[in-house]
Amino acid sequence: MSNQRFKLNAIGHFDVAGPDIEQLGNFYAAVFGWQVQSQGPGYAMLNTPDGTPGGALVDSDDASLTIGIVVSDLDQALVTAAQAGGKVVMPRTDNGWVRKAQISDPAGNCLTVIQA
Repeated sequence: MSNQRFKLNAIGHFDVAGPDIEQLGNFYAAVFGWQVQSQGPGYAMLNTPDGTPGGALVDSDDASLTIGIVVSDLDQALVTAAQAGGKVVMPRTDNGWVRKAQISDPAGNCLTVIQA
């Protein structure tokens, strides 16, 4: 992920999860005109208007909306989140194209933290 495309400490990505991503994709395409690109079973990219963060549809039994915040130092963000009353709910992960982790805020809201 390049700093030139994403602003630090801003929303850089989002995930919409639910049990029927085809239905979700049809909804977001119809209501907002977002383009849906299947990436294989259980996952599709959402292309939003230029200049706005893109997202993904994720197959899940439970509905959720998770925003991804871009940071310059992933490890420090995890330490700071824990010190500020949050929790690390998914440790640092590198899937080959993005380094990320998930934290929860003190109320339990889940956020994905993405290394710039």
